[in-house]
Amino acid sequence: MKKLNNLSIIGYGAGDAANNLAFTTATMFLLVYYTDVAGISAAAAGTLLLAVRIFDAFADVFAGRVVDRAFSKRFGKFRPFIMFGSIPLLLLSVATFSVPQIGETGTLLYAYVTYAALGLAYSLVNIPYGSLAGAMTQDPGERAKLGSARMIGALLVGSALGIFVAPLIKPGADLQSTFTTVTLVFVVIGAALYFFTVLTAKERVHRAVPNVTFTQSMDTLKGNKPLLMLCLSSFFFLTGYLALTSVQLYYLRDVLGRLDLYPVLSITQLVLTFVLAAFMPRLVRSFGKKRVYILSSLLTVAGGTLIFLTPASQVWIGFTGLVISLVGVLAVNIVVWALEADTVEYGEWKTGVRTEGITYALFSFTRKTGQAVGGALAAYALALGGYKSGAVQTADAVFGIQVAAGAMPAIMTILAVLVMSKYKLTDAMHARILEEITARRERGDGPHPTGPAAGQSSDGTGTATSPTPLAAPTN
Repeated sequence: MKKLNNLSIIGYGAGDAANNLAFTTATMFLLVYYTDVAGISAAAAGTLLLAVRIFDAFADVFAGRVVDRAFSKRFGKFRPFIMFGSIPLLLLSVATFSVPQIGETGTLLYAYVTYAALGLAYSLVNIPYGSLAGAMTQDPGERAKLGSARMIGALLVGSALGIFVAPLIKPGADLQSTFTTVTLVFVVIGAALYFFTVLTAKERVHRAVPNVTFTQSMDTLKGNKPLLMLCLSSFFFLTGYLALTSVQLYYLRDVLGRLDLYPVLSITQLVLTFVLAAFMPRLVRSFGKKRVYILSSLLTVAGGTLIFLTPASQVWIGFTGLVISLVGVLAVNIVVWALEADTVEYGEWKTGVRTEGITYALFSFTRKTGQAVGGALAAYALALGGYKSGAVQTADAVFGIQVAAGAMPAIMTILAVLVMSKYKLTDAMHARILEEITARRERGDGPHPTGPAAGQSSDGTGTATSPTPLAAPTN
């Protein structure tokens, strides 16, 4: 298969930039918006984030089935969802950050409905977008490039939010006007980015079954142990990461007393993203995706530990902890998408049917669940510490923020590493699986259940004794 051209890679990255105009804005600022602008208590906001993000996770599964059932001869399986779902998604982001003051119950109800609608719209765009990478190429190096492009797109948006928006989140500012203006501008920018993706990121991987049945979807999931392990590891990792993301602004503003360092952190993040994106394909070729994932996660553990143990008076040590955590998070978030795409081929190898939609949906389901738990735990830590909007925080409140920003990410990432240490779909095994899939296509084989290579157990353990294409025993 031909290498991807630069325009395709840039176009794919533009799609995640557009996604994060809605997603990162919500993860970075929605808790602050709810507590400091909409007037919702930290405990109620935590419950809201937990409930709606769990709903979002199930919305991902629904979206995955919708995607697997759809196919357009002209635009393919995934791009039509991006074309027609992008504008509603961006407009719902405006609505989510426009909570009216209509009484405590009315305000809370409006927040639930708009955030849930935003989550559903995001699923119907993001699931096809994420699945698109596996349909653009099967080459590990090229997939690493797509993962890097995706991370650059997301981090450009995150950095812009940190540099230009976060410094405005201070007591006495007209925050409602700020968020309304920002989200309206994002409608225009996001629409342009989404359509750039549609025009440049094309599907090129052969698909024997364009419209996948429910039974075929379930068959590819139930035997895909690498996918299930990657999902569980990502759940733990995202729980910790979202706890940190949700209180990062609180940590800089209320613990270190240096909100002005938020733009510095964002610029650092941007520089690190470009550095990691440049080196990630080489790191993957040298060490393999699994090892890069684990080593990067351990950096996040080290950073979280430093954040938790550092006294509030030691500003630069605490800030260093944030940067170390950031390096680990960025590296994991680059390589994890290539790992997910590999599990698509594992499922195809097992069943003869490619199901990018439901595979990505299950992966996204567990990530969304982790985000739900992480965001809620962060909000509960604020509530238990006695956080008060606009006030000087007590020692208990500061400790609650440090727990959410440091201890939670460290503990959850350790659990993610323990799961990933048992992951068996190595790059070498993936290469052998691709050989077998290619051989089947050349023979013209249709969908059929298959199984592990000779010399391997059903979960992919063991070693192959030959570089020839995998056998296809029945099981």
